[in-house]
Amino acid sequence: MSLITSHCTQLKKIALVLLFSTSAHASTCEKPIYLTFDTGNMDVAEYVAGVLKKHDVKATFFLANEKTKRGDYSLDDSWSEFWKSLKKDGHAFGNHTYHHTYFVKDAENNSAKIRPQFGPHAGKTITTSQSALCSELQLVNDRFQKITGSPLNKIWRAPGGKVSPNYIEMGHSCGYTHVGWSEAGFLGDELSSEKFSNQHLLDKALKSLRPGDIAMAHLGIWSRKDPWAPVVLEPLIVGLKKKGYCFDTILGIQQHRQISRIMRP
Repeated sequence: MSLITSHCTQLKKIALVLLFSTSAHASTCEKPIYLTFDTGNMDVAEYVAGVLKKHDVKATFFLANEKTKRGDYSLDDSWSEFWKSLKKDGHAFGNHTYHHTYFVKDAENNSAKIRPQFGPHAGKTITTSQSALCSELQLVNDRFQKITGSPLNKIWRAPGGKVSPNYIEMGHSCGYTHVGWSEAGFLGDELSSEKFSNQHLLDKALKSLRPGDIAMAHLGIWSRKDPWAPVVLEPLIVGLKKKGYCFDTILGIQQHRQISRIMRP
C-alpha cells in the first residue's frame, strides 16, 4: 500500500469517527423529562405501554404487588409477559415496596411506623426495622428477577412519596436510592375528575414542566372516574416533543441525601 493510499485510508477513518461523534452529540437529550409510573390498579397498563412504544419514549416504572382491576395482583404470573415486554423495550424499573407500604412516621432505634395497603398487615400501622424494610424491598426484586431474568435498578419510591430523611437513609442502607417527583411533575391522575378535568391536567403539565423534571402517574388508579392516560398521555408526549423536550429514564442522575427529589449531577 502506498503512503498516499494509507494516508487517505486514515483520513476516511477519522472522518467516520467525527461523523459518529457529531451525530451522537446531536442526539443528546438536552431538555429531559423523566416520565415515571407507579403500578396502581393496572387498568391502563397495556395502553401506557403501547403509547410509549409508539413514540419511542423510555420511562421508569416503580413496582409493587398491588391488586388490579381484573382481580389479580400486579406481580402475579398473569402479568409476567407485560413486564418482560417492557423490559425488552428498554425501560427502567424501581421498587415501590411489595405490599405498597405507606410510611407513617419515624420510630425509635432506626425504625419506622408504616401502614401496608396489602398483605397480612393490610390497613394496620406497624413498626418496621431496617432489616424488615430491606426484606420487603427484596421481595419485589426477587419477583421481578424471576419474571424477567434481571434485577431491579437500585432505586425505590415510597408509596405516596411519603418519606423522612431517616426513612430515605433506611432505604439507602438496603442499597436503594429514593426517587420522588418534581412539584410540576405531579400529573394529577389520582385527583377527582369532577374537579380536575383531563384537559385541565394536560394544559397544566404542558405549561409547568421544565427540563430535568420527574413526572409521576400510575398504570391505573382507583380514585379517578375518568382515566387520565387514555386522554392525556399521548398529547402530553407529543406536546412536550414539539417544545423540544426529550424523555429518558432516571438512571444516571443522583439524589441529594437529605431529600426525596433527585437532581442531575
